[in-house]
Amino acid sequence: MDLLACTAPEIMLARIGAATSTIRLGSGGVMLPHYTPLKVAETFRTLHALYPGRIDLGVGRAPGGGPVEAMALRRYRGAPTNALQHDDFPDQLSELIAFLHHGFPEPHPFSRIRVAPDAPGSPDVWLLGSSMWSAQAAAEFGLPYVFAHFFSGEGTRHAIEHYQDNFRANSELGENARMKPEAMAAVGVICADTDTEAQRLAQSVRLLQLRIRQNDRRPVESPEEAARELAQYGPAEAERSEFPRYFVGTPEKVRKSLLDMAEKLHLQEFVVNTITHDHAARLRSYALLAEVFELGERKAVPQFATA
Repeated sequence: MDLLACTAPEIMLARIGAATSTIRLGSGGVMLPHYTPLKVAETFRTLHALYPGRIDLGVGRAPGGGPVEAMALRRYRGAPTNALQHDDFPDQLSELIAFLHHGFPEPHPFSRIRVAPDAPGSPDVWLLGSSMWSAQAAAEFGLPYVFAHFFSGEGTRHAIEHYQDNFRANSELGENARMKPEAMAAVGVICADTDTEAQRLAQSVRLLQLRIRQNDRRPVESPEEAARELAQYGPAEAERSEFPRYFVGTPEKVRKSLLDMAEKLHLQEFVVNTITHDHAARLRSYALLAEVFELGERKAVPQFATA
């Protein structure tokens, strides 16, 4: 789609890792059905060796595009019809975890495979989703879970609470294993110095959301052009979700709303997605959000040499 600059998160992570020293780097995400688990394990073990203790491997099940893109990416394109319809994501996820943590039992043919570089530790696997299926899968696999609230917020509470209530710890995850559920929500945020300016900037993403529902994937429009086009559709539909998909306003207003959502859903973190037409406005939004949450510099994580 024209509105995306890059669909190769692993390459972007390598570039960002080289330019930073302390922040965690995560994919949001790798659509596992388009790959083999071994290839994903190889790629992210390399990133983990380059930037130890900083890599999060976010995996998802969605096709990540329309039906034509899904066909172009499909692993079983030439297979029989029943194979095309087969959903083997749980098996893929199990294989991925086993490759990352040397978890295949001795009789298994893959037990002889050692994914290089075999550096200490492992990238941290997160399951991404926007449905009850993903919530159940994350609970069963004992994985930390990210719900894509900015996609659709109607099922957010139900999915996150189901995950939290049904979570089972998984010792196969090694040092990354959680003894209790860990959930975060991916939300949209637009901060500005005034509420009026934030609402103006948000016109662009409101039009974008409307266009996507109509399968129109053109680039993000300016706030002025977006306002003109939105006017043709009349008043905006009221949010049907408990929490807005996009939190818009001054930093103090956004902070209050995010903390309210975190408290009500027992969230540990947020993934913040900011879409604006102007790059400077996007950077300003992130800076204001960081300032209001008092996010200062962090100490560098320990580094170790790898052969």
